[in-house]
Amino acid sequence: MKKVLLVLLTLVFAVGLMTGCGGNDTDEPAGADAAGIKIGVNYELSGDLASYGEASVDGIKMAFDEINAAGGINGTPIVPVIVDNRSDPAEATSLATRLMTKEDVVACLGPATSGSFMATIPVAMANKIPIISASATADEGVTVDKNGNVNEYVFRLCFNDSFQGVTMANFATNNLGAKKAVIIQDKSSDYAAGLAKNFKETFTAAGGEIVAEEGYVAKDKDFNAILTNIKGKEFDVIFLPGYYSEAGLVIKQARALGITAPVLGADGFDSPVLLQLAGAEALNNVYFSNHYSSLDQDPLVQNFITAFNEKYGRDPNAFNALGYDLGKFIADAVKRAGSANPEAIKDALAGTENFVGVTGSFSMGADHNPIKSAVVIGLKDGVQSTSVKVEPK
Repeated sequence: MKKVLLVLLTLVFAVGLMTGCGGNDTDEPAGADAAGIKIGVNYELSGDLASYGEASVDGIKMAFDEINAAGGINGTPIVPVIVDNRSDPAEATSLATRLMTKEDVVACLGPATSGSFMATIPVAMANKIPIISASATADEGVTVDKNGNVNEYVFRLCFNDSFQGVTMANFATNNLGAKKAVIIQDKSSDYAAGLAKNFKETFTAAGGEIVAEEGYVAKDKDFNAILTNIKGKEFDVIFLPGYYSEAGLVIKQARALGITAPVLGADGFDSPVLLQLAGAEALNNVYFSNHYSSLDQDPLVQNFITAFNEKYGRDPNAFNALGYDLGKFIADAVKRAGSANPEAIKDALAGTENFVGVTGSFSMGADHNPIKSAVVIGLKDGVQSTSVKVEPK
C-alpha cells in the first residue's frame, strides 16, 4: 500500500511540475488564460483630453484586430480590457490598480498624457506589471525616477519634451531665421513647463532673445489680455507649449488682433479639435513637432493610412499612429518573450532592437526611452503642408 501511495504522489508531483512550467501541446504563450492574453488599455476616453485618448485607443484596437485576424500570438488572441480614466490622474491610478489586481492583465497601455501616466507608475512598480505610454513626453518622473534610477516596469514609445523643445528652438533659428521669440505657456502643465524650458535654453544659447513670457492655465478661454501685452513688442515667432484645447483659441484670437508671426508648438497641437477651435484661416504659419506625418511616403506609413481610412472613415493623426504602434509593440514583446508572464514581457520590452513602426523605427534605450526621430509639421489653412524630419543626436 505504501508503495502504491508513493507512486501516486510521485506522479502527482511530476504532473504539477509540468503544469507549473507551462508545459502543453500547443504554442499558446505560457501565462495566457482560456480567454486569451489580457492587455489593459487605460486611456482618456472622456474629459478635457479625450481627443488624445480616443485617438490612441482607435489605433490600439486596429493593431489588435489585425493581429487577432492573423491568428493572434502563436494562436492565442489578445483580449483588450479598455477603461476610461476620464482625463483624471486619480481615476487613472484607481483603474490601473483594478486592471492589475482584479482583471489579471499582463501589461497596461496608457494613459496618453504624462500626468496621468506618471500617476500609475507606483501601481505598476508595486504589482510588477509593465506599463507603456506612446505619448507621455515629460522629461522627468516617467521612465527614470528623481534619483536617476530606471523605473524597471515603465516604458514609452515617444521622444520626450527635451527633444521637442530643442527641436522647435532649432527650427525657429535655422529654418525660420528667428532672432526674437515670445513664449506663451500653460502654467498649469508639467508638459508645457518642460517644453518651454528646453526651448528657451536652446534658443538663447543660439543667440536668440526671449522678449516676453506670458502664462495661462488650462480651461482659460479669453487670451486677449496676454496677446495685447505682446502685440506692441518686436518678435519673430511665438512658442506656444500646451494642448490643442487652449492653443486653438490662442491662435484664433492672436490672428484676430493682427498678430501674424509664426506660431510654434509641440505634439499637443495634433488634434482635429485644433482646426475646429482656431478655424482654417488662422492656421497658417503654424508649425509643431510631432511623432508622425501623413506626408511621409514610406509604404508602411501609406498602407497604414489607407487601412485606417477603410476602418474608421477618416485619415489618422499622430495619436492614432502612436496607438497603432503601441498595440503592435506590446504584441511583439509578448511574442519575443514566448510567454504572457509580466516579468518576461518586461525583459522583452527592455531588450527591443530595431522595432519598425509607422511613427519610426527604434531600439529601446537603457533608460526605457526609444531612440527615434521627430518631424516638424507646417500647416496651411489647417492642413499639413510640409514635413521636416529631425533625427536624434
